[in-house]
Amino acid sequence: MIISLDMSSDIPIYVQLRNQIVTGIGRGYLKAGESLPSVRQMAQDAGINSMTVNKTYQILKAEGFIEIDRRKGATVSPVRRADSAFREKLETELELLSAEASLKGMRKEEFLSICDKIFARMHPAGSEA
Repeated sequence: MIISLDMSSDIPIYVQLRNQIVTGIGRGYLKAGESLPSVRQMAQDAGINSMTVNKTYQILKAEGFIEIDRRKGATVSPVRRADSAFREKLETELELLSAEASLKGMRKEEFLSICDKIFARMHPAGSEA
């Protein structure tokens, strides 16, 4: 998986990195149990500070997307069922996206079609998608 960060973006680097790793897992580029580069290696490969990578890995661990073991390093977690906290976060974010789409004149069918197309590209680790 190739990481591409936009250093001039308003989105913080650690958020960009987190989002790309989550998308990589979702699309099946990174499988359950697969090792991520070490913090030092990821920082070197991406051309960023190792503290930024460490922050990203800690967020991914807290969100349940990766596991961190002192001996094995960071590995992709197995797919887990969505809990109520995730569902609440999802509803909040979808409400905002729905509002923006509606205010920009997008029809419901078009919005749902885009959601369907994007979701269909996802192949989470360990699923039969």
